[in-house]
Amino acid sequence: MIITKSEKETMTLAKKFASQLKGGEVIALIGELGAGKTVFIKGLAKGLGVKQTITSPTFVLMKIYPVKCRKAAIPLLAGLFNRVNPVKRKKIKYLCHIDAYRLKNGQELIGIGLNDWLSRSDVITVIEWADRVREILPKKSIKIRLNYGKKEDERIVEIT
Repeated sequence: MIITKSEKETMTLAKKFASQLKGGEVIALIGELGAGKTVFIKGLAKGLGVKQTITSPTFVLMKIYPVKCRKAAIPLLAGLFNRVNPVKRKKIKYLCHIDAYRLKNGQELIGIGLNDWLSRSDVITVIEWADRVREILPKKSIKIRLNYGKKEDERIVEIT
């Protein structure tokens, strides 16, 4: 469990997390409205080298962003992320950003071509409101839960 005290800290955490990704990961973001899911994705995208402005694809459901930077942008924070070792991201080419807020089930995502992106090792897939489509999430998905902290801008981040 990690506590961030501002949006900036949440974005910095996500940038550091991005430095650990090697390609092919599916990241399931879970949290209440306003808990920081989109803020986390903005930091993740920046850490991956995405140059475009990140906005939540609530109405279009899925946005694909090209990854420009091929190497890890942030050094490993010792002991914080021990799922994978820091790697060069020479093979990550795209960030697939999905917002499942308006969906009733995961089959709606399958219908718009999600499987085409999930099966690629050169893509990082991030799903906001992943608890709404849990039946289609790969078993190896990285789950990130964001909750409100005790103070206004504080967030509790759990990565499993």
